[in-house]
Amino acid sequence: MRLWIPFAAGAGALLTIASIVGADWDLPPVETVGVGYPGSGMVLVQDVEESAALAAANVPPPSPYTPDPEGERASEFYENVQVLGDLSVDEFNHLMASITEWVSPEQGCAYCHDIENLASDTVYTKVVARRMIQMNQTVNADWTDHVGQAGVTCYTCHRGNPVPENAWSTGAPEPAPAGGMAGYTGSQNRVAEVTAYSSLPHEALEAYLLEDRPIRVHSSTALPTGENQADIKDTEWTWALMMHMSRGLGVNCTACHNSRAFNDWDESPPQRVTAWHGIRMVREINNAYLTGLAPVFPDNRLGPEGDVLKANCATCHNGQLKPLNGVSMLEDYVNSLTRKISTEVPDFESYRPGETELLAPGSTSDAGPARPAASSYAAAE
Repeated sequence: MRLWIPFAAGAGALLTIASIVGADWDLPPVETVGVGYPGSGMVLVQDVEESAALAAANVPPPSPYTPDPEGERASEFYENVQVLGDLSVDEFNHLMASITEWVSPEQGCAYCHDIENLASDTVYTKVVARRMIQMNQTVNADWTDHVGQAGVTCYTCHRGNPVPENAWSTGAPEPAPAGGMAGYTGSQNRVAEVTAYSSLPHEALEAYLLEDRPIRVHSSTALPTGENQADIKDTEWTWALMMHMSRGLGVNCTACHNSRAFNDWDESPPQRVTAWHGIRMVREINNAYLTGLAPVFPDNRLGPEGDVLKANCATCHNGQLKPLNGVSMLEDYVNSLTRKISTEVPDFESYRPGETELLAPGSTSDAGPARPAASSYAAAE
């Protein structure tokens, strides 16, 4: 039997195609950047054109002006300034103007404020923005092990959008599987953007960016021992998180790991420690600052299962190893966004837009919360 004939024909066809298109078949230019010890093969392979496009799309906007820290305090000049009261009036106005450009450049001040009464809390976006300022201050003050001296601003995530493009919620992606045993998928086999379009379980973000589930699944021994009880599902979730981080930061595994010794921290680059802090930072952002706002949001700003949209690695990084090319925007926002001015947490369950103001921290109310209809703030959006 002449079994070699089909293989020879196939090879001939490939050679013919190559000879025809080879001269004009230009591969994308790539560059490699070493991130590990010499000889370890730990390199990032990057598409030069794609990297250039990302760099151009992630240039931070300039500050409108340098604010004057002297003069009357914002809490003395304006009413109902709960978080930024110790800023000067000029610093306060400077931050408000910047936030408008960062978050709602098309909607303007009306996106967060009742223009007839700027002190009012009846527009839900103002209540959310106040809590987000507290979150921003916390990240810059407490999480320098991850954000370094570059820090973050509202623009880091929002990029001129009222809602950050890279956010996630429980139950996504749609459509949800059928109920019952036959429909159970373990959140797998449904291509999801959050897991780099793989079929790995997208519930990994809930397990690691909401819950404090152990991520380590790589044993340091050949046989099972008491140190690692992770099962195959844990391994799939871990890989799903790693795929998410890889796509969100535009890198491969060697950005944080020595692929010949995944379990060895001593052979890993420093970025692995930075990522370790980043996972915990995102977890705090989601649990301490975002999920508690659920009573405030209208239905059209919630996920398919009624939870708030949350942060993940891509929310800030947007495909870059260092958000906004590693450039800091904090020079003119040192007083407003790098210090934790107020840590008070209002009673969001008491919030009833259009009826009463948000109750101050420590206050109580017998009335239950009433969520506004999706159309309540159509004008503001």
